[in-house]
Amino acid sequence: MTVRNLDALFRPKSVAVVGASLRPRSIGAMVWARVLGGGFAGPVWPVNPKYAELNGQAAFGDVRDLPEAPSVALICSPPATWPAIVHKLGKLGTRAAIIIGEVRRGDERDALAQALTAARPYLLRIVGPGSVGVITPALSAQFGAAPFPVKQGGVAWVSQSNALTNAVLGWAHARGLGFSHAIALGDEADVDAGDVLDYLASDPNTRAILLELETVRAARKFMSAARAAARNKPVLALRSGRSDADDALYSSAFQRAGVVRVHSLDDLLDEIETLGVGRVAASSSATLITSDRGVATLAADAFAAAGDALALWPDGAARAVAEALPHLSAARGARQDRALLGNPLGGNPLLLGGDALPEHFGRALQALAPHRDTGTAFVVHAPTHSAPVAEVARVLIENQKFAYRGLLACFFGGVDNATRDALHAQGIPVHTTPQRLARAFARLVDYRLVRELLMQTPEGLPAQVPEAIDAAQAQARSAVAAGQAELSGEAAARFFECFGLTVLRGSPRDAASVHAYEGGVAEGGIVDIRNASGCPDSSATAADDDAKIVDLAIELRDDANFGPVFRFTAPSADGVSAPVCVYSLPPLNPILSRDVVSRSPYARAVCSIEPVLAALTALSQAVCDVKELAGLQVTLRVTRTRAVLVAPRITVAAARSRLAIVPYPRRLEETLDWRGERLTIRPIRPEDEAAHNAFIKSMTADDLRLRFFGAVRGFDHSQLARMTQIDYDREMALIATSEDGNGAVTTLGVVRAIADPDNETAEFAVAVRSDQKGKGLGRLLMTRIIAYARSRGTRWIVGEVLAENAPMIALAKALGFAVARTEDPGVVGLRLALGAGASA
Repeated sequence: MTVRNLDALFRPKSVAVVGASLRPRSIGAMVWARVLGGGFAGPVWPVNPKYAELNGQAAFGDVRDLPEAPSVALICSPPATWPAIVHKLGKLGTRAAIIIGEVRRGDERDALAQALTAARPYLLRIVGPGSVGVITPALSAQFGAAPFPVKQGGVAWVSQSNALTNAVLGWAHARGLGFSHAIALGDEADVDAGDVLDYLASDPNTRAILLELETVRAARKFMSAARAAARNKPVLALRSGRSDADDALYSSAFQRAGVVRVHSLDDLLDEIETLGVGRVAASSSATLITSDRGVATLAADAFAAAGDALALWPDGAARAVAEALPHLSAARGARQDRALLGNPLGGNPLLLGGDALPEHFGRALQALAPHRDTGTAFVVHAPTHSAPVAEVARVLIENQKFAYRGLLACFFGGVDNATRDALHAQGIPVHTTPQRLARAFARLVDYRLVRELLMQTPEGLPAQVPEAIDAAQAQARSAVAAGQAELSGEAAARFFECFGLTVLRGSPRDAASVHAYEGGVAEGGIVDIRNASGCPDSSATAADDDAKIVDLAIELRDDANFGPVFRFTAPSADGVSAPVCVYSLPPLNPILSRDVVSRSPYARAVCSIEPVLAALTALSQAVCDVKELAGLQVTLRVTRTRAVLVAPRITVAAARSRLAIVPYPRRLEETLDWRGERLTIRPIRPEDEAAHNAFIKSMTADDLRLRFFGAVRGFDHSQLARMTQIDYDREMALIATSEDGNGAVTTLGVVRAIADPDNETAEFAVAVRSDQKGKGLGRLLMTRIIAYARSRGTRWIVGEVLAENAPMIALAKALGFAVARTEDPGVVGLRLALGAGASA
């Protein structure tokens, strides 16, 4: 993945519109009008030899005539002109271009290919072709042909569809909603969804990302970028094409990346309101507050239908509400009071009564504030004479600070624009029906759940490969060398036994149980002898324990986009429904395997699930550790207490696709004695965020300035997460840590390298705690990151340092780096050739 030069696209300082025009209904006229109408504060330059000026702006006949390089160029001219224009822009120093026109014919595809070739030497990034534009409302940068002005908001919109982008922008405009950025990707010839996700992951103005797509162009880059983004903020995706064969695979990939999938445009639009306006914590429950019993019933039904749960109030919450709302306590024994204090849910929904006043809503929020177990506050209100919508909204705004888990509102019949905007300004989302509100909240709960799975980072091989795994690797390589494409029978059994798996020999088609197949028990049907705990009854025999519960069919295929993919298939429990089919991407660990198993109707029939989890994890380990393993087919026979492989078949090949998710590279861990203490050097992990924050805070202001080229006071969670949650592929960060006698781990230094998409060049950066400088730790880390980059086949490792940073420059020279001046007189460039193919 790369975010190279995307800052120019999303934080532009100037713009040129190539092909700007006044001809009615032309692309150039539409784009030019949108740029001017947006009110962009930087220089705006029209380029068209047919005009001396456009709308009072001096026009330029050619890109070469521009006074300076624009940050972004909008290209509205025909495809045949693109290669020459891109070449001139790149030579001038432009870093990003948006191609508005579309490609339809062969000659136009050739022109696009030539334009991409022209852009490459200058690292000029291209959005499109066929893009309706890129919009950054905070800068009034309405760059493109979108038909509606876009307000500023907290949600980013990223889409492969121009038509849907236009529709969503229009929908949001009519409701006073806005975006941090709106990006129409077009044909993704260069900049794709992965690139944009990676940039938005660290964008402080984006609180959530809404993604619409049909396909993923580069799965590994997309997965890495989506995982980085979802660790920081909610990412929701709508994918069209649910009927195609790969849709279940996309659902699995989204879940593994921490992306919440939505299945309707309505749900995605509702999140513009919920996430773009509100600041709602990821609580798993909520309290409904309303005045009317019928409204409460409708809202509770909607909440249940969305899969949400009403909070179970602690006793103190009910008492606090009763004290705050004495008019309800006075009616003890009446119907509405029973809803408050006699309800099995402990007062939830909270009914304020048909004669409730606006201030009663505020008192309820204040009373619930100390009781955080009551969850997110849902105020669902139908206007009454005693509680008009505008007055209730005013009270909600005044008391929002008491809603610890956030506040969402629903006003039947809607609200006027002024009231809606006032609620939005205070971060209170407003929905039109309880159903829409409940579904929107359910997506937040889903995000919390998928994020827990996202944090799982299965480990790769240790530095010293176990002999058994080494034997499996040798067996696969030997088969490939001998021209074998498949291993089965005894050969496949030996291979899987290297990973601790039990394999039944022979053909098990007619066996009803493990013992039956092994000759110990007569054939028969499935027997289920269980006690109240769910485990086999004490009267059951060992044969009963080994009676087959289900045969799980497991297949690994090398997907053209996502690489190695597991498909798990179990027969339906009722014998009538379709089989249960679940996809999953390796690597797996027991927690991720449990998520797969939990979706099977047979999960409850297993007394001990651990053997199944161990088997799935071991199969994943085989896929990760043996690169020649290109496919497999096997039956996992599950009994109450065991899980064994039946009839395994393996496909081997000299090469297969890479894993879409890179496991934590445990092989890079190293422990050594260093200056009288035990030092560990290892790749950084997500759980290192707190220690990394402490590491940065330990550095002096001057050391931070030398490292980050400016004054730095600290970093927020989003920035720290980006530093500690990496993909272990194009980016690697090695940290040096020490542990005190109490087990507390301290980060002493970090070195990282980020490679470009072609693995030609990796840019490095290194930092050491201020109290550890001068001890050689920087050199220790640098030698290891250089060795790592060389092992990946990277040709160059480069960096930039301030010219005053004499110690770093001296270290670079000692390591063989060439030192050269840059365009900035205060910065020097460092460059080291790593391979035979590198040349000056």
